[in-house]
Parts: sequence; structure tokens; C-alpha cells
Amino acid sequence: MDSSSFETWINGIKGAKEELHFCQICGGLTEEVICNICESAKRDSSIVCVVEQPEDIFFIENTKEYFGKYHVLNGSISPLDGIGPDQLRINQLLERLASNEIQEVLVATNPTLEGDATASYLSNLIKSSGIKVSRIAHGITIGGTIEYADQYTLGKAIKTRLTL
Repeated sequence: MDSSSFETWINGIKGAKEELHFCQICGGLTEEVICNICESAKRDSSIVCVVEQPEDIFFIENTKEYFGKYHVLNGSISPLDGIGPDQLRINQLLERLASNEIQEVLVATNPTLEGDATASYLSNLIKSSGIKVSRIAHGITIGGTIEYADQYTLGKAIKTRLTL
């Protein structure tokens, strides 16, 4: 790569950094004050998918299976790292839930100890309000085999089994 190409690449990164910021509603990345998903009247406003990081929205959108709105926590509860509920965007989520428009919270945190702790915390916090709380299913990868699944993943697959 020559020096002019490198400068162009660096300037592109700087420009993107200056243009991108967090949506005032969901906390996702956007070039606007409010992102296209939060602005869209076509999205289901009765369901909010809670994710750990802004980039998680991209991965869920790529499934083309979810049509609600989002809420980014900016992390997960991790006492060993000094991250508790107060360091996450949980209060902003509760403010959104107070609007009475939201009927379901889909928790899409990672299948890790921290993600599970965050999901459990949110579930306990929200359930008393009468809002449905659901969690994305975890288990064996499609096309995978039981012999190659670790015991944590296999245990999750058994716990979240479906009725046929």
C-alpha cells in the first residue's frame, strides 16, 4: 500500500469516527441523532431486543427474523471486572419500559456467565412489571454433532429444549 492510499484509508477511518455516534433511544451506532430502526414506523414497537454491544444489532438484523426495536446495554454484568448494573444502560431500559408501549423484552445477551447473569438480573427486574421477558435459545449449532459440543452448550440445549 502506498502512502497516499494509506492516508486515504486513515482519513476514512477518522471521518467515520466523527460521523458515527450512539442513537439517543437504543444506544446503537448511527450517523443521525436517532437511528433508522428507532425511527421506523414499520418496526414492532411492542418488543425490544436487549443486546450487549451495538454491533450485536447488525448480527440480529442479518437473520431477517426479528422486526422489533433494540436496546444496547454497552456490556454485561461482570463483578470480577467491576461492572455492575449501574455501569450498564439498564436505567435507560427501565425508562423505556415505563412508557407502557413495550409488551416483551427479548434478552439477547451472549451465552457466557456474564451474559447469563445479565439476563437473569434483567428478568428478575422486569417480570414484576407484567412485561413478558424472553431469552434467545442456546444450544448445539445447526449441522453440529453432540460429540463436539462442550458440556455447557449441551446443558443449555437440554435446558432450552423445544416440544415437538
